[in-house]
Amino acid sequence: MNFIDSVMERAKKVQGTVILPEPEDERTLRAADVIESRGIAKVILVGDDELVRRKCSELGISRIFEIVNPAKATWLEEFVETFYEMRKSKGLSKDQAHAAMQEPIAHGVMMLHKGKGSGLVAGAIHATADTLRPALQILKTAPGCSLVSSFFFMCKGETIYVFSDCGLVEDPDKDQLAEIALSSAQSAIAFGIEPKVAMLSYSTKGSAHSHLTEKVVQATAIAQQKAKERFKPGDNVIIDGELQADAALVPKVGASKAPGSPVAGNARVLIFPDLNAGNIAYKLVQRLGGFEAYGPIMQGIRLPVNDLSRGCSAEDIVGVAAITMMQSQLNSVFQ
Repeated sequence: MNFIDSVMERAKKVQGTVILPEPEDERTLRAADVIESRGIAKVILVGDDELVRRKCSELGISRIFEIVNPAKATWLEEFVETFYEMRKSKGLSKDQAHAAMQEPIAHGVMMLHKGKGSGLVAGAIHATADTLRPALQILKTAPGCSLVSSFFFMCKGETIYVFSDCGLVEDPDKDQLAEIALSSAQSAIAFGIEPKVAMLSYSTKGSAHSHLTEKVVQATAIAQQKAKERFKPGDNVIIDGELQADAALVPKVGASKAPGSPVAGNARVLIFPDLNAGNIAYKLVQRLGGFEAYGPIMQGIRLPVNDLSRGCSAEDIVGVAAITMMQSQLNSVFQ
């Protein structure tokens, strides 16, 4: 059983509810059908109920989903009042709050906040900002976490890596890079991946010196110190850097370039110095290396909200929904 199949099997035991606020998209509806038919989760679709039923009929989907139309929801005024109270200090008016709560993604996030779902998945037809903005406005960051970041599961057979950040934080400073490493270690633990974390650079242990390498060196030191406070000894979190990619991944190269490193040659969590490096790397590994890429998966939000690539398939949505259900039940994640 491959990684994502095992996640789907584990998600079934959660018996959670995934909110999908893009039901006008064919991929979302087909994914919803699979999610419920496989017993991965219960689905709530957020959107125009009449349009959704018509689309289901056109696609030959006979399953009867729970559909929430924001404009008709019995709790709309409650949601408007809650959102207004949250954002009035930022200049939000009542009318603006009302308009926002009629938008499916924002409405779905508020449903999550109010306990009407276990997690939310969107982004098939919306930009990342459209998904993350209401998540940050309504849910905020998780306790003890200062930054929302993202990661990808990179899977090939039984080989699994965590790549971060490949989709969200563009140019993290040393403190942000350290936080990304810590959140990624937590994510790895939650999904049974060995938390050996490599802080990547074009330099290994001082082989080059610049402001770019120094950021990674400093971030490594910060992450190592904070890891002592955040993790239990039994979590076995090991963070090291700065390491080049080959030194992080290939035992022979790691032994040569970074002798004595507890991570070199055996890394399973790869932390990239910026979004350029991370995004390029995961796409190359996916397209040339034949790995499956699942993500971007959000980390650091109080409740699980995940963003999809607009090029995603229906099966991708199913996989991310299963991951989201797992996140909803793992108290160690992002705390």
